[in-house]
Amino acid sequence: MVIGAGYAGLTAATRAGRRDRVTLIAPETRFLHRVRQHETAAGHPEHRPAVDQLLRGRRVTHLRARVTELDLLGRKLMTDSGQAIGYDTLVYALGSRTAWHGIPGAAEHAYPAERAAELRQRLSEAPRPGTLAVVGGGATGIELAAELAEAYPEWQVRLVTADEVGGWFSAAGRAQVLRVLERLGVRLYEHTRVTAVGPDGLHTAQGTVEADVVAWAASMEPHALAAEAGLTVAPDGRAVVDAYLRSVSHPDVYVIGDAAAVTLPRVGTLRMGCATAQPMGRYLGRVLSGRTSAPFTFRYQVQCLSLGRRDGLVQLVHGDDSMRPMVFTGAVGRLVKAGIVRLVVAILR
Repeated sequence: MVIGAGYAGLTAATRAGRRDRVTLIAPETRFLHRVRQHETAAGHPEHRPAVDQLLRGRRVTHLRARVTELDLLGRKLMTDSGQAIGYDTLVYALGSRTAWHGIPGAAEHAYPAERAAELRQRLSEAPRPGTLAVVGGGATGIELAAELAEAYPEWQVRLVTADEVGGWFSAAGRAQVLRVLERLGVRLYEHTRVTAVGPDGLHTAQGTVEADVVAWAASMEPHALAAEAGLTVAPDGRAVVDAYLRSVSHPDVYVIGDAAAVTLPRVGTLRMGCATAQPMGRYLGRVLSGRTSAPFTFRYQVQCLSLGRRDGLVQLVHGDDSMRPMVFTGAVGRLVKAGIVRLVVAILR
């Protein structure tokens, strides 16, 4: 049984379902292609294939429900419809969600990436253009700010972050990010920690950043169900797993994707994202179908960003995710990123 239909869960289910019967429990009818949510917010066509279409030809039964409770001792789970369902093997792949970090007013007044369609509607139906603040200087925030600034040039876009925008990239990579954002008219507020969000905009330790609309692109956090069920979790809430992606406290439970704290030799603890989630799903699909008994291995290769419709960044990295000096930018960077994003959906099968 697989719970969660994100990058990791779907990939594991489709591969294991080639030979074995699999039950996939997830409320979604369409795949949430999270790495393209900035495009949705900007009004571009959504790329969300139907879950059942992705499962076609596999021995997978999709139960549209939300898991609310896990009974690890009794090997069963509860859903929001009140069903109690037993399992033989459990794959926990509930993934992550945008974190509010306890900031007052954020959940009430800001649009997270999961509500990209609502953000698009809000911007499109506004009686007049105004100021849009994007909170978060990571990959999601950068892509969102660039896409929105290009799609809605009459809006004044602000990018607010507690750190540096793209500060983890190489010098050439960060320079490309800053160059494109400047060209698109995005105003940066670096080293600016948000303390509250209100109808007037952002309140920070450095003062108020006025905004008519706030988009929230802070870091991600795992769902709390793993900790609530009794799985051993890391300080960030992800379930700690062994070399075979089994829970260290409950070896009969596999945990993959953003829900798993995976630490590998010479690589470190893997970051959240589809770049790590899908390889876990592919590996576990082979394990469940008996095609491998080797431990999980992984090495990073690139990090990439789309920077609007005409520009992009492909940053080469070492296997441990540290930066190499070489980058690809402009149309080449954009095309490579677009190709990778399209490949993600193909890999789901």
